[in-house]
Amino acid sequence: MSDASQNVIGVIGVGLLGSALCQRLYKSGYSIIGYDIDPGQLDSLLRIEGQAAGSIAEVAETAAVIFLSLPDSTVSTTVCSEIATSAFSGLTVIDTTTGTPEDAVKNNLMLRQNDIHFMEATVAGSSSQVQEGAAVLMIGGDTQNFNRHSSLLHHISNDVFYAGEIGAGAKLKLIVNLAIGLNRAVLAESLALADAAGIPMQKALEVLKATPAYSSAMDIKGEKMIDQNFTPQARLQQHRKDVRLIRQFANQHLQGLPLTDLHAKLLDTAIEAGYGDLDNSVIYKVIRENLAS
Repeated sequence: MSDASQNVIGVIGVGLLGSALCQRLYKSGYSIIGYDIDPGQLDSLLRIEGQAAGSIAEVAETAAVIFLSLPDSTVSTTVCSEIATSAFSGLTVIDTTTGTPEDAVKNNLMLRQNDIHFMEATVAGSSSQVQEGAAVLMIGGDTQNFNRHSSLLHHISNDVFYAGEIGAGAKLKLIVNLAIGLNRAVLAESLALADAAGIPMQKALEVLKATPAYSSAMDIKGEKMIDQNFTPQARLQQHRKDVRLIRQFANQHLQGLPLTDLHAKLLDTAIEAGYGDLDNSVIYKVIRENLAS
C-alpha cells in the first residue's frame, strides 16, 4: 500500500446507505473507491469523482479502510471471505450492515486470521441523515482499533458510541431498530386517525411534535406520510428483514415482543400489497387504508 492510499476509503455496497457514506466521506476530504454487484449503483459515486472498482479485490488492494454496506450479514460474510484472500496485512474493515451478532463475531475471526482488522459501525438513521452527518454510529470492536479510527468515524457522525466487543454493535442496532420501527408505526396510526376524523394532518403533526408523544420519526417521516411521498430513504422490505433479526434475537434471550410481532404482520401486509421497495413510511398507507384489518 502506498502512502497515497492512506487517504483512500473503500465502500462495498453502494445502495442508499453506501452512497450516503460515499458522499459524507467525500465531503470530509477522502478519496473513494466503491464496488457494487449492480454497476448502476455506482453512478452516484462517479458524480463525486469517486473511482468505480470492477471487483471486491480491486477495492481491497487499493483502500486503507473498507466500509461494508450490504443487505445482511450473510452477504458480509461472503464479502469478507473475498477480502481475506486479496487484502494487504493491516487493512481495516468497518461493517455498517445490519445483521446478527454471531455473523459479526465469525467475520472478525476470519479476517483476524489474515491480519485484517474488523469493526462494526452499525447505523441508526436514514440515508439522508447519514449524508447530513446526523446519524448515530454504534461501534463494536476492540478499543485500540476504535481509537485508531475515531477521527474517521467522527467525520461520518458526531454521535459515535462505543458499544463493546464485536457483536455489541449488532445487538444495539437491533434494539434501536425495534424502537424506531414502532415509533414510525405509532406516528402512522396517529396521522391515519387524524385524517379519518377530519383533523388536518399537518396540524396533528405540529401538535404531536409539541407534546410528550414526540419522537424523531415525526421529523423524518411525518411530512412523507402527509404528502404520501414514499420515495425511499430506507426501504420497507429492508426493515422487515431487520424485524426478522430482532425477533430471532429476542427468541435467543427468551424475551417476548408482542408489539413487534404485530408490527411484523403490518410489514408483511405492506409487502404483499407491493410496497416493499418504497420508503418505510409507506406503513401509513397500510394503516390508513385498513389493509391489515
